[in-house]
Amino acid sequence: MSNAPLMPMATAVWLVENTTLTFRQIANFCKLHEVEVQGIADGEVAKGIKAYNPIISGQLSREEIELSSKDENRPLEIKSSDIEISNSEKKIKKYIPLSKRQDKPDSALWLIKQHNILKDSQIAKLVGITRNSVTSIRNKSYWNYNNLNPKDPVALNLFTQKDLANAIEKAERRIKREKKDKERKAKLNHSD
Repeated sequence: MSNAPLMPMATAVWLVENTTLTFRQIANFCKLHEVEVQGIADGEVAKGIKAYNPIISGQLSREEIELSSKDENRPLEIKSSDIEISNSEKKIKKYIPLSKRQDKPDSALWLIKQHNILKDSQIAKLVGITRNSVTSIRNKSYWNYNNLNPKDPVALNLFTQKDLANAIEKAERRIKREKKDKERKAKLNHSD
């Protein structure tokens, strides 16, 4: 990845308006052509682009700008960003359009048929409907049960394949734990 600042054109606008740097220094820093920077200064390029302050964003320091302003041969150095971009996927409730909301009961039916080890609460959480709705679909007492068609919720983009795999894995662990508890109770009852 090139070491260019965020929003290079807007950064160039700010540097032209607020510093005494040369067009070449600004162009090299923003990865633009020198003529583009001159056009910004003349008001011919970047009309309507709001200036973006690279000092506030932490990409440049005042000292760096001052040092380069004093020596026109000195290039501006972008600050190495210590910003850590984490991939911890926070669960953000995303907006589900009306057209997809009617697919939720269909998706719940699909999960009940395909992965019957999932608890109603797991299905409700995955699909985004109430547990009572899932229970009524499972019991075939859902108000619109006769019109439901099982649809793969991953294909409908209601949640990811990873979410489904995690839920199934959790259900399998629960079943193993329940089985062990049953065996343990049976042994205790047998020994009496």
